[in-house]
Amino acid sequence: MWSSTFAHQVKNGASQGINRAVRRASRFKEYRSCATRLVFLALLIALSSYPLRPQTSEAGKSVEWKSVSFAIVRFNDEAPASWNIYHTSKRGVLLVKLWKRYLLVNVPEHQVFDIDPRTVKPQGDGVQWSTSDMPSEPLEITEWKDRNVGPVERLRFRLGKDGHMLELQIPLRADGKPAY
Repeated sequence: MWSSTFAHQVKNGASQGINRAVRRASRFKEYRSCATRLVFLALLIALSSYPLRPQTSEAGKSVEWKSVSFAIVRFNDEAPASWNIYHTSKRGVLLVKLWKRYLLVNVPEHQVFDIDPRTVKPQGDGVQWSTSDMPSEPLEITEWKDRNVGPVERLRFRLGKDGHMLELQIPLRADGKPAY
């Protein structure tokens, strides 16, 4: 049968095992709370270094405009001698070069702005231009027509009341979105 000393040893061993488990659990809580504090501190440092307001220097920064491949420009139903169409990551805004003149075309707003050619800097296949150089007033546009014609989107508008007609044909992807 059980001797009192053996029972006492089993009881002490069990209590020691329980005590060890309690100590381990308390140490785990300490480690966990320490790790939580470290994560919180790292998050706080990361958020404090992140700017909450947009930088004003980026507003005046030049943006690279890339050439639109396979686009077509028609000026008074003829192809101009010198032209190009440029785009940025913002959809629906195009920079059109006609001879030495640049026009900013905002398709969703149906607006066209005359851009000072001295503010546009050619760079490789594209150009550099900042939206901070955009004039405050758009040109007068009449007869604006925007139409999806199969593989291209056709924009057609008149510059002024009795001015020249400008037509832009922008290639579309298979899903109907612009290819640029």
